Amino acid sequence: MNILVIDGQGGRLGRKLAEGIRKICPDAVITAVGTNSMATQNMMNSNCADHLATGENAVVVACRSAQIIVGPVGIAMADALMGEISPAMANAVASSPAYRVLIPMNLCSTYVAGALKSSAAILEDAMEHIRQLAEQNSAK
Repeated sequence: MNILVIDGQGGRLGRKLAEGIRKICPDAVITAVGTNSMATQNMMNSNCADHLATGENAVVVACRSAQIIVGPVGIAMADALMGEISPAMANAVASSPAYRVLIPMNLCSTYVAGALKSSAAILEDAMEHIRQLAEQNSAK
């Protein structure tokens, strides 16, 4: 299973996602793409990603082969993450045939109604959903 983790700014969420995915899907191929070099570096420090890349074209290319895309909800919105998500990146995420697991974030002039305030609960829910997807995929 090819799982793509996309994050920007400091890459802290992406690092937590990569670490969580590696625990629940040890055989998955994890690609971590940062919208900037700091985000990529932070995700690299987790030692959980099989492939790492940075920037707009890396997001566009990685979205083509991913089976699951994971990241903050802003990765599917142009100009999100303080402008780090270009229209091309958002379009690549939104138009990818991959299943998307988006983490709600009430940041950058966006309010996601119903988003829990407990980030730990949100991440646990995302990891459980990814685990279920991985099990369904391996049963095929």
